[in-house]
Amino acid sequence: MGKIAGITLAMILYSAICTYLGFNLKKWLAAIHFFPVPIIYWSVFFIIAFSFLIGRMHSSLRIFSVIGNYWMFFFEYGLILCIIANLIVVLTSIKNVSVVGSIVVGLLIVLFAWGTYNAYSPVVRNLEINIDKKGEPLKFVVASDFHLGILSNKKHLQRFVELSNKENPDVVLLVGDLVDDDPVWFVKDGMNEVMKQLKATYGVYGVLGNHEYYGGKIPLFVEEMKEANVQILMDETILVGNRFYLTGQEDVTNKNRMTIDELKPKDGTLPWVVMNHTPNNLNLPEEAGVDFHLSGHTHLGQLWPNNLITNRIFELDYGYLQKDQMHALVSSGFGFWGPPTRIGSRSELWVINVNFTSN
Repeated sequence: MGKIAGITLAMILYSAICTYLGFNLKKWLAAIHFFPVPIIYWSVFFIIAFSFLIGRMHSSLRIFSVIGNYWMFFFEYGLILCIIANLIVVLTSIKNVSVVGSIVVGLLIVLFAWGTYNAYSPVVRNLEINIDKKGEPLKFVVASDFHLGILSNKKHLQRFVELSNKENPDVVLLVGDLVDDDPVWFVKDGMNEVMKQLKATYGVYGVLGNHEYYGGKIPLFVEEMKEANVQILMDETILVGNRFYLTGQEDVTNKNRMTIDELKPKDGTLPWVVMNHTPNNLNLPEEAGVDFHLSGHTHLGQLWPNNLITNRIFELDYGYLQKDQMHALVSSGFGFWGPPTRIGSRSELWVINVNFTSN
């Protein structure tokens, strides 16, 4: 009952905010002498506002998913700009709704263009770390949060493959949320053929993220990744090329996942690298003796000011941190969730050069 009440309250609040946005848009349209038929206007407006939910009803409703994803951007920044615009009109001598509204629409268009560029133009970030164990240098390519599906698509995946192969890595590590819930579009669009093009001396490895659990098709996902030459580690620790131990811990979404201590290799002389999609508690891997801990999940908020929230939730919501002897990295992701836009973050992959300093 409590869950139903919470969902109902959330829907009422969301509908109220949408109504507020709808009235502001309608007022601006009237100010520029465009008068839509009210019943048509509000019907179209609320179909768009709820299209994300409509699109999740069936894969044949793909167009609604696309519309809904874009709507998330305009919902967030439309709300921020509408509040600012209303305050300007109420508190200042600027009362011209057509001018203020046009400025808001113009800013939305500029932000949308900028955000789209940030999402579809990934950058390569470089990091060099030193681990106090024996070994020859290693080069890792690390990426997370592809959310492969409708908008983070085959072409975007091709960008990653080309950037990764250019680095000639020893290992490629894919740190969760590789698909956007359901792997249906990964399968239908033949993305496995692109993923197969990844090259790495010791192979390509991945882990599950929360969205693989949301999709509820983990066996299909794992099989598709296997076909694409990506080994998904599910609470497993393996020895890679006799060089280092690699652990893939299941996401915290799985309440029955193994602890990091249970996954610890018996041989402590070789480096130990852990992939754990959500960086929810870095104390546990640090205490267990992990050398290099890799996560994603946060997207760095993806759209400012959401990063203020992720920064409050996680000890490390983005970038690099050395925690005693453990090196930790959280990526903002190569893809995106929801709108194919990023403000205050960039789509990225990391190239990590690992040196070993023990004689």
